Amino acid sequence: MKKLNYLALAVLAGLSFNSCSNDEDVVPVNEEEVITTVITTLRNGSETITLTSKDLDGDGPNAPQITVSGTLKTNTTYTGSVRFLNELDNPVDDITLEVQEEGEEHQIFFETPASIGDFTYTDNDSNGDPIGITFTMTTAASAASGDIIVTLIHRPNKSAAGVTDGDKTNAGGGTDALVIYPVELVAN
Repeated sequence: MKKLNYLALAVLAGLSFNSCSNDEDVVPVNEEEVITTVITTLRNGSETITLTSKDLDGDGPNAPQITVSGTLKTNTTYTGSVRFLNELDNPVDDITLEVQEEGEEHQIFFETPASIGDFTYTDNDSNGDPIGITFTMTTAASAASGDIIVTLIHRPNKSAAGVTDGDKTNAGGGTDALVIYPVELVAN
């Protein structure tokens, strides 16, 4: 009889532990990706300007390496795109694909003084809100120099004032990447 009681107790204990793990209640964690490289490309006809930020030590002591392949021309409309890479992975992981697939949870913001130009989104998520992987940039009429700031925000509030127009002031969310490219605008 004692063996039967121990056996019953062991079975009950096993069932109790088993019932506590219900895989259907587990919410998958969407881990933040490592972004080491941001490449912003601007094209006008046969001209291509590439702006690149590489930060292969992540939050380490070294500053990102910023390169800009040329100058921008005044009164010009460029078609643009942004790519996000993790070059620590082999092969290199193209994070841009995930940003596009999860477009409702991402938005890229472009900031630059009016003396450089302005940006217009040309891609949308499934709700019709901008993502920013593709865009146009129209440069100003006079020569100038300044910065273009590209920011990828995860889980922005796209219904907040100004966000879908490219103003990140009310976006909230978390910054996945932020790069500052120094650019020069020269007369056409």
